Amino acid sequence: MSEPNASIATFDVADVTVNIPSMKDAVSAAITDARHGRGFCLFTLNLDHCVKLRAEPQFRNAYREARYVTADGFPIVLIGRLKGIPVSRTTGADLVLPLCAQAARHGLPVFLLGPSAEVLRRAGARMVDRLPRLQIVGSYAPGPNFDPHSGDADAAIESIRRSGARLCVVALGGGRGEIFAARCLARTPEVGFVCVGAALDFLSGRQRRAPRFLREHGLEWLWRLLTDPRRLAARYLRCAAVFPRLVAEAVPQIMSGPPRRA
Repeated sequence: MSEPNASIATFDVADVTVNIPSMKDAVSAAITDARHGRGFCLFTLNLDHCVKLRAEPQFRNAYREARYVTADGFPIVLIGRLKGIPVSRTTGADLVLPLCAQAARHGLPVFLLGPSAEVLRRAGARMVDRLPRLQIVGSYAPGPNFDPHSGDADAAIESIRRSGARLCVVALGGGRGEIFAARCLARTPEVGFVCVGAALDFLSGRQRRAPRFLREHGLEWLWRLLTDPRRLAARYLRCAAVFPRLVAEAVPQIMSGPPRRA
């Protein structure tokens, strides 16, 4: 995985290098690459991803293709801060509008990939309403059981390639978005793929995001658990179980002195 520049301190979690410490850095890196026609993948690392990285080889391989990785979730932020890096939480849900605002400013066309045609329609309309200069040049909604290596995925890649997009917002959960983005990069090397989780669900109104107070105090997970316990309870138990191991693995780099630079 290549790094953004030599002035940014990095740290490792679950054998992944987090090399984007803030929202500002994420937007700057993505827009700079997009303006120069350099394709990339940007992923937002959280505890659920750390669980999947241990269990799913395809997901690990996708992360190896990521040029940029942010800290999504307070536990990842905490490990960075214990290392002495002033990292801040940068989620896909928070990233999508600032990124698209800069894309609009620089005339960079954007493609949307999301969970359903209705979510894409409503989210796209709200994005353009807030950012009138934003160019959304295409969208694609894979089926509910989307396979990143299927014919449906091939059709999505072809739609992205033909659209002329320079940025693709990938809003697919369950690790499928990252696997798909990594596969896309080889076929569309001039496009930047930014995986944003449920961001388009929030923008469309399909899901309600946690109040700002909970987000700012690292409790967004609690809001999501309370609103969808059947789907998320087992996931969060796995996340809670993996966190102590991640901290233990991080102890040597925490104790090794000043943070290394990218």
